[in-house]
Amino acid sequence: MKIPTGCMFTHIIRGGGRKITYQNAGVDCAFVGALSSGFCNWRIDFTYADTNNRTYRTSRGRTHSECKIDPMRNNSPQTLPRYGKACAHLHVNGVRRVSQCHHITK
Repeated sequence: MKIPTGCMFTHIIRGGGRKITYQNAGVDCAFVGALSSGFCNWRIDFTYADTNNRTYRTSRGRTHSECKIDPMRNNSPQTLPRYGKACAHLHVNGVRRVSQCHHITK
């Protein structure tokens, strides 16, 4: 995976149990990474999988044609039907570049 030096993909979830009250994912860049042209034709997707790693829900973000150094997306509050994991994925030019997941447990 090639991400500019000084950039980090972050995924934040707040809530308790299966209830998600806030969810956000994006790229934070500093130093040399902040000088790059950014990410073009990007989107951020959120996926949810059960404890057997079967994805049961995908919230696909829209593709943004502009180039941004700090792409970001929020997702709506929700209550998940199952325990498992919640993931955020950054796609650039239709290719998944990086993912970060949180395990949702009792």
